[in-house]
Amino acid sequence: MQSLDFQTNFIDLLNGFGIPTGTAKAIWMPIPMILIITFATLFALVTTWMERKVSAAAQQRIGPEFMGPFGILVPIADVLKLLTKENILANRVDRWLFTLAPLLVFVPVFLSYLIVPFGQTIVITNLGIGIFLWIALSSIAPIGLLMAGYASNNKYSLIGGLRAAAQSISYEVPLALSVLAVVLMSNSLSTIDIVQQQSGYGILGWNAWRQPIGLLIFWIAALAECERLPFDLPEAEEELVAGHQTEYTGIRFMLFYGTSYTQLVLSGLLFAVLYLGGWEFPVSTEAIVQWFNISLSAPVQILLAGLGIVTTLFKAYLMVFLAVLIRWTVPRVRIDQILDLGWKFMLPISLVNLIATAGLKLAFPAVFGG
Repeated sequence: MQSLDFQTNFIDLLNGFGIPTGTAKAIWMPIPMILIITFATLFALVTTWMERKVSAAAQQRIGPEFMGPFGILVPIADVLKLLTKENILANRVDRWLFTLAPLLVFVPVFLSYLIVPFGQTIVITNLGIGIFLWIALSSIAPIGLLMAGYASNNKYSLIGGLRAAAQSISYEVPLALSVLAVVLMSNSLSTIDIVQQQSGYGILGWNAWRQPIGLLIFWIAALAECERLPFDLPEAEEELVAGHQTEYTGIRFMLFYGTSYTQLVLSGLLFAVLYLGGWEFPVSTEAIVQWFNISLSAPVQILLAGLGIVTTLFKAYLMVFLAVLIRWTVPRVRIDQILDLGWKFMLPISLVNLIATAGLKLAFPAVFGG
């Protein structure tokens, strides 16, 4: 099935109305960002509601129920509350760094959604270096976290910022090495190519079977990057009030708060793309078409595209659900234990996994990519 390139189709549509190609490209430029911000914000709102309900169930509570059916309007109420809160600047804060820090955390996470393929025929930006771009963008966030702690003129914020930066740097290297093993098998940095490399054999073709060690390393490192329990030391309430977010209020705090949930969904989406076949069904689509002799007409292709999007989101939110359960199951660990886990265990294991993948690819090219 041919990928649907939104940019090309949009420009061709405007050309049909007599608009020059240069002007059409200029009109297109802000549209991907608007789409990304809209959908990423929606994902964050759904995730906050989901965490409230799952957390309540884990503690044998009901959770939000009065604001709309099943409390689905609670996230919107949270956003409205934070938007109307006063933006307070504490004494002696570094005004410019204090204001810039939330943007340095917020922008890279939202830009990372550019590389996520939600379906085989849904491609906003099909970059050949998508994985490289994501790794590069994720390295910017620790600067913003450290900047927030330093600029707040607060000892708790500074300690939280130092912890956040140290933790992010510690887990970025194992995360990148685990992803490189997948890139090695697919011979491409494109997320589209990585999913297509897993297609054709249904659930048996997913990278989860060929990269079990990389899968575990990726998910543990992703939880650490998202600062989720048991890796929430940078903002441990019992120790640091709210860590690097302590002095932030209003919309600035909302940027930090919303970005954490947006990054959690992004981690789930990338996990689904890298290890769970992305939009691929557990049973091969080609096999279903052949078994039932289905003609790939336009309505059938649209149906398959819609089911692919649902499949990708289902896999991603399955991992988000797991992350929420881990929060209420596993106790918090100390900062020295977190750093030891990252540098002394996950880094060498991820490096060995990458080398082993290269060897297995040479020995068994049909299984591990030729």
